[in-house]
Amino acid sequence: MTSIPTPRNRIAEQTPVRVPDTGGSWFEGSHPAPPSLPQEERPEDGARFNDGPAEHGPAEDGPPEDGPEGGELPDADGPDPDAPDADAPDGERPEGPGYTLPTVPEASWTLDPGRRRSWISRGLLLVILMIQTAMSVRLSNTAFQDEALYMYAGHAQLSHWLYDTPVPKDYNTYFSGAPTLYPIAAAVLENHFGMLGVRLFSLACMLGATSLLYGFTRRLFNERVALGAAAMFAVTQSTVVLGFFATYDAPAVLLLALAIWIVVRTDRAPAAAVLAAAPFAVLAVGLKYASALYLPSLVLLAVLTGRRNRNRQPALRGVLLAVGAGGLLWLGMTFTDVLKGVRATTTQRAHGTEPWTELARQCVEFGGLVFVTAVGGAVAYALRGRMNESPLVRTMTGPGRRRRILLGLLLTGTALLAPAYQMHLNTSVALYKHLGFGLLFAAPMAGIGLARLVGPHFRHPQLGILLWVVTLALGLTQSTWRFDTWPDSSRMTEVVRQHVTSTGRYLASADNVPVYYTRDLTLQSQWTSTYGIGYVDKAGALHTGDDGYRTAIADGWFDLVVLDGVATPDTDRVVAEALAQSPHYRLLGRIPFTHVGGTGYYRIWVKQ
Repeated sequence: MTSIPTPRNRIAEQTPVRVPDTGGSWFEGSHPAPPSLPQEERPEDGARFNDGPAEHGPAEDGPPEDGPEGGELPDADGPDPDAPDADAPDGERPEGPGYTLPTVPEASWTLDPGRRRSWISRGLLLVILMIQTAMSVRLSNTAFQDEALYMYAGHAQLSHWLYDTPVPKDYNTYFSGAPTLYPIAAAVLENHFGMLGVRLFSLACMLGATSLLYGFTRRLFNERVALGAAAMFAVTQSTVVLGFFATYDAPAVLLLALAIWIVVRTDRAPAAAVLAAAPFAVLAVGLKYASALYLPSLVLLAVLTGRRNRNRQPALRGVLLAVGAGGLLWLGMTFTDVLKGVRATTTQRAHGTEPWTELARQCVEFGGLVFVTAVGGAVAYALRGRMNESPLVRTMTGPGRRRRILLGLLLTGTALLAPAYQMHLNTSVALYKHLGFGLLFAAPMAGIGLARLVGPHFRHPQLGILLWVVTLALGLTQSTWRFDTWPDSSRMTEVVRQHVTSTGRYLASADNVPVYYTRDLTLQSQWTSTYGIGYVDKAGALHTGDDGYRTAIADGWFDLVVLDGVATPDTDRVVAEALAQSPHYRLLGRIPFTHVGGTGYYRIWVKQ
């Protein structure tokens, strides 16, 4: 009997070409849809797949990859001889394989993601965002010193602009972001909605970053990988904490995610379209100077995701983005005062004393699981680039292995930039926050790692669930611990407000906190921090460091002193000893608080 070639055989006889995948996969070129067969030429029922059950209807994933490698289409010559005879009596049916499937016509497979699958994917993304929201808003504590500082500085800047009042300090010298950007926005929000409103703004930024991560990962790969990337990123400590932390990190992450999304989304557009990402990338740097660390990765991503043809050159995309972002950075540093802040807080930052081994331990603890998953995904992607489970894609070609390897190295390697920089500085200050910037790049590869762990047709969902639940548990415990690292200052603030005036002089461990909560009674210039002092005595001599605190207290310079023993414990001991020896002060009281170190006390002294 003459066999009729199946649609799969017809496609296989053609020369493989690169095709666009409407589901978001990274494929090139064009290819006509496979011809449909007349009714009499379609395969019979009763065929089996070697690699597990196939799906009726649209494939689970859009682009080529997570599918059975050994699956075969049914033979059109007739029914499977091993299939049981439906007309035979129950006791006489031949014994066949225990796992048989009806034929899945090739027309049932599609590379089009379909409206139903898109809505299901978006619904799952909404669930992920709800989990992220719940994890962030459950955190609770009074203002951290950085939050208090930025909101107060924003109010000072607004007063300077509106009423020409002097700015109490040169914030450019120690802010790691432009003091006229985020602090202004935070002050406006705080005026209308309080500190909760500013923290909810950070939550909106981090939810937006997760959504954009889903968007550009889906564009690079498919929905399943995009959901995995979003799920892993949404529950890390950095994402959860920054989602309820009134600092400029959250909007900087959002802008960086938007820049990545534009770079990936314009992969099929003319090269000049990538310039749309430059303003957002530069604004992210303005909000937080450390964001500049990721601009080279953004440029390289523009090159690797570009499609090569007569009018679209990947290298040109990278050049245009580099020139556009570099030009905007030059303008910003030339016509503003941010260069002084960049030098003081970033490029010429003082080195710490923490060993690199301790910093490496923290990196592994805070982001190691997501990074290892990303490494696994990068290796799996380099070995096999196909993402779709449809047999139609087996004759199609996607990115070459070299490009897949480079993309995996770029995305996972970017996550190492912040740890390397902080190991160079020997400091863990803000390390947990900076890790989140790098994990934004590595998350797509973590999504691939999660999808490959689950396997085609969700063969091992328990493995993926276990990995995500462990990541979730770490995010929960670490974020709770992070919000407990500073003491609740509500009771201390109530006492301090009863003893401060607009003319007094005050010393406090984390002075930004009482400055913020008593801004209606005092000015920042009235407060001195235990982080540093420059006291000039009656003879005109300047005293700094521990000598400055001892001399100022001996002279009775301060009207009130507040120590918590947490922010600067060594300096607090020096100040407490000086207060005990001075006849000018008496201990007003001790206010207990709990934090990660156990039970502590606010100790408050007033001048007699």
